Amino acid sequence: MPLLLCGIGGFVESEEKPVTRLSTARSRELGEELRRVRHRARMTSGFVADALGWSLGKLSKLETGSRGTSPWEIGTLLGRCGADKPTRDRILAIASEADTGNFVRRHEPWSDTLTALTVHEYAASTLTTYEPLVIPSLAQTEEYALALTKDRGVVDARMARQETLRRPGGPETVIYVHEAALRVVVGDSKVMRDQMLRLTLMCGWARISPRIIPMSAQAHAVLRHSGALLTFPAPIKPLAYAETETATVFHDEPDAIAAYEVKMRQLERLVLSPTHSRDVFARWADAYDRDHRSAPEAKRGDT
Repeated sequence: MPLLLCGIGGFVESEEKPVTRLSTARSRELGEELRRVRHRARMTSGFVADALGWSLGKLSKLETGSRGTSPWEIGTLLGRCGADKPTRDRILAIASEADTGNFVRRHEPWSDTLTALTVHEYAASTLTTYEPLVIPSLAQTEEYALALTKDRGVVDARMARQETLRRPGGPETVIYVHEAALRVVVGDSKVMRDQMLRLTLMCGWARISPRIIPMSAQAHAVLRHSGALLTFPAPIKPLAYAETETATVFHDEPDAIAAYEVKMRQLERLVLSPTHSRDVFARWADAYDRDHRSAPEAKRGDT
């Protein structure tokens, strides 16, 4: 009888007959974490597979999340790549979780560097996002993000996420911006003017569409909380996520995905058209430009 091991995600896998499966959000996160550890160690996949006595296919499928193995084997891989203790502890905690379709990742200290976030934004075909009261992260200028977070590391990570969206072949992206966020001054009038100009320009970008939910929109429960929905090429299931103050919650469980799909459809009913949204962004840019030019410090600088 073959030895049976408890595999990642709660399925049982035989050493003699490994199971190939459809990847999940959590298994792809785990695979990406393992790939990054190997790359940091500057080891090729062939070298690591030979050192562990694995086939190259086994390591490749593990790093793409399409197969599982035991936490013991993952610990062996991490040891061979020289991962430090915090990294080992974090990855082994992921490997030991039950794959229920819902998982939580604490921020470090912000969401922008979470592996589960970055790996899926890169792979997505479409991305729809909404954040109340602030300009959504994926549309922020560098100055706006810095004034909001006061953390240069976070800003750099956020700008890298945006570059991922703008690359050739990036996802079709819709960014819902509540008009209230245009009224909340982050930094000063110059920061806000430049942010409004960025949003105005984004309305003409390929594959990225910022859309305004006007103050006149009917009050609706979907406006309360932030959320994002990503879709991928078949057969990968959609992924949804939402941020709290200290963690991001990820879902690829069908009922949760259905709830986020309803949320995004309801938001779409509230937004202005792309052309109307652009006009509103431009008007706010003009208003903040006037505020900036009339500010005492601006006058002193002109003098």
